[in-house]
Amino acid sequence: MKTLAYPLLLVAASAALAGCGGADPAPAAPSPAPAAAAAAESTAPGVPCGDVTGAGGAKTAVVAHGKVDCAAATQLLTDYFAKLTPAEASSPDGPGPVVLGDWTCGSGANDPVTACSTEDGRQVEGTRS
Repeated sequence: MKTLAYPLLLVAASAALAGCGGADPAPAAPSPAPAAAAAAESTAPGVPCGDVTGAGGAKTAVVAHGKVDCAAATQLLTDYFAKLTPAEASSPDGPGPVVLGDWTCGSGANDPVTACSTEDGRQVEGTRS
């Protein structure tokens, strides 16, 4: 009888000890969805990329947001301003929207800021100086 008691006692003690330290770890925080991550990135302060010549020859400061390099940002706004017709540039509703590849650009009437964006959260802004 004593020989059976020791193995049963060891099994019970092992089970009790395993229960003490074997608590499930806290669940990991869920990672943000790709769209939320892109949105958070696009609201970060932008990167100044220099100037381009805007509508009517106005100097326009370029700022890139998200995963957009300065070369692409300045080329985008250069292409946008080149594509605008004089009627679009002087429209009472503001120029745009104009689609350039993945990008859609435009601005409101008398708005000094031209905004371009993509569905994945990249943004480029041009502000008349």
